Amino acid sequence: MIDKTILHRLFCLHYSEMIRLARTLMYDYSEAEDIVQDIFVRLMQSDILPADDKVRAYLMTAVRNGCINRIRKKSITNQFRELYSMDIDSDWQHIEQRMETIDAICDYAENHLQEPHLTIFRLRFEDDMKLKDIANQLGMNLKTVFKYLSQSIDEIHKHFTI
Repeated sequence: MIDKTILHRLFCLHYSEMIRLARTLMYDYSEAEDIVQDIFVRLMQSDILPADDKVRAYLMTAVRNGCINRIRKKSITNQFRELYSMDIDSDWQHIEQRMETIDAICDYAENHLQEPHLTIFRLRFEDDMKLKDIANQLGMNLKTVFKYLSQSIDEIHKHFTI
């Protein structure tokens, strides 16, 4: 077994660099700590210590290999689940919130906008028509269509920001 004072000195000198490398490779602080602790436990149990000029390289290689081994043990499914589950859940929540907001805006427009504001709003956002096409279809000036649409958007914006 290696002397505890030597092990303590190695720990103090190299731990921060080792943990930084492990966190970079693993993206998980607790797994990084486990890997680095395992290295020191194995060092404590072994009788062989590398030469002083090779200790840093030995420890960093041990961290790299420990991370690679840990990653190999994980199945692809587990990796996917860990990396993307929170993102997917938050994406779905975000999409659902947006859909609820869009539904609320449409309901508000149907119940509160007067003609020709409502028709212009529908043509622009439900039928995805360009302002020029709306003006041609309704026989209106392009600036008038823009003015009505701007007024509708302002009214909706005021209602939903309060």
